[in-house]
Amino acid sequence: MNPRHLVDTTVFFSPTSGGVRRYLTTKHSWLSAQSGWQHTLLVPGTHHRLERGGISTLAGMPIPCTFNYRLPLNPHLWTRRLAALAPDIIETADAFHPAWAAWRVACERHIPCVAFCHSNLPRIVGQRLGRGVERLANRYLRELYRRFDVVFAPSRMMLEFLDSVGVSHALYQPLGVDTLVFHPCRRGAWLRECLGLRSEARVLVYAGRCSDEKNLPVLLRAFGRLGRPYHLVIIGGARSATLASNVTLVAYRRNGIELARWLASADALVHAGTCETFGLVILEAMACGRPVVAARAAAVPELINERCGLLCAPGDAISLADAVAALYEQDLEALGANARAHVLRYFTWPQVFERQLSVYRALLAGANRVILQQQSAPAG
Repeated sequence: MNPRHLVDTTVFFSPTSGGVRRYLTTKHSWLSAQSGWQHTLLVPGTHHRLERGGISTLAGMPIPCTFNYRLPLNPHLWTRRLAALAPDIIETADAFHPAWAAWRVACERHIPCVAFCHSNLPRIVGQRLGRGVERLANRYLRELYRRFDVVFAPSRMMLEFLDSVGVSHALYQPLGVDTLVFHPCRRGAWLRECLGLRSEARVLVYAGRCSDEKNLPVLLRAFGRLGRPYHLVIIGGARSATLASNVTLVAYRRNGIELARWLASADALVHAGTCETFGLVILEAMACGRPVVAARAAAVPELINERCGLLCAPGDAISLADAVAALYEQDLEALGANARAHVLRYFTWPQVFERQLSVYRALLAGANRVILQQQSAPAG
């Protein structure tokens, strides 16, 4: 029997993008080792390339002030290239013209079509453009997603959001971690030497975009309040603001092993973001055997319990500073060991992808939304 051909498509893919790219590239590698499946990515790139079973690209214009994202401007070309790949099932990871292209091709070929809602688009645009635009975006999502057989949500928080805007056929589908790459064995004493710090320095790391929703000013105020021996390492995009002497900015770590070395070699991850729909870097730090201090907001509390780290009041630099200080009153190694055990129990990529494949198989066998919702429920 010929393998089933799954095509994933999105605009949220670049050499330095974050969670969506890691999800798709890891999925591509994993599926290549599974019998009965062929997997193709159709994403933006520097040139046109069509490769069934590989990474196909559509040439797109660079989008300023982003993580090197590109935007192919011809939606009809996206539809034609997607149809040329002859998929048996399609998944889209955004709510823009690739999603509409996926739906059109699925209708033409009479195949299942799945959406993965990685981000809360209405909230993002609402914060920038106002509540009226947010309400329009909610209606847009409802109109778009009603056309898909299934909508994956990476957290219970996102399940509740989708239900609130009228998308009732969403299924819980968390992301995962490569626990061989993100592993405590990456830990080393080199980090303090690299930063020119004393051995007693208390080093915490933040990794990710330096965008507004990540609340970097809250982090900076917290570490300004803490002072030495606390030291913050920011791994991500450039900032123009002058940083305090106990804050170091380093370039984005594109390689997973390189990022894992930084995460594992710090004392803990610290995260002030309040809009996380999942929080992949939190799990990556936990898989490295590191505890986490983060804001009690969005999907973050779903990942961290009191045996893995500490939560603080969202948007509150004083609460964050107090939580960081309180962390050092506990056994960091015990917290880190619990954090890794939690990841191994619930969030490895094979667990994630096996769950997802069961949904794909059911759709290909003709299961409808009601059957899938009865079969799938949020896991512990």
